[in-house]
Amino acid sequence: MNTQTLKGEWNQLKGSVKQKWAELTDDDLTHIEGSRDKLVGRLQERSGRAKEEVEREVDDWRRENDY
Repeated sequence: MNTQTLKGEWNQLKGSVKQKWAELTDDDLTHIEGSRDKLVGRLQERSGRAKEEVEREVDDWRRENDY
């Protein structure tokens, strides 16, 4: 899957994303629309963590879930 987008399966992935990152709201998920970069940005904004740390976490989650 393209590293920049999850759009093709986004509706199916929302539940998994919400479980992993409960701090994201339904509005956040709507805004993200399957974009990896937007997911990283929202997580960084909500958690206050460094971009590189959040990127690693998202990439690890994607590998673990074959996304």
